[in-house]
Amino acid sequence: MARLKLTLTMDSGARIGPGKAALLGSVRSSGSISAAARAMGMDYKRAWLLVDSLNRAFDTPVVERATGGSGGGGAILTPFGKDLLARYRKLEARAAKMAAADLEAIEEHAVPDPGPKI
Repeated sequence: MARLKLTLTMDSGARIGPGKAALLGSVRSSGSISAAARAMGMDYKRAWLLVDSLNRAFDTPVVERATGGSGGGGAILTPFGKDLLARYRKLEARAAKMAAADLEAIEEHAVPDPGPKI
């Protein structure tokens, strides 16, 4: 089935799409940028750059470092980060629902293997 991928682009050019949303979800569940990166098969530097780009895109941080504890620090989604992720997921679900009939109609004409994806 054809599917829709939602990317939000701010006036500044900053973006949040499926990858950054997945990274935020992974940070939320793991409590760590490095653990989130490992879970997604991504290196830490890439994950940190993506998180940093989100933090720079808004006037309120999306992810903050959590300090202390016997296991060291970690990272948490801020209240704004949680809200951003929830709103992105809501928009994603609404867009998919609105597009379902059109995607189905388009998919009816798609061939199973069109060759190389360019």
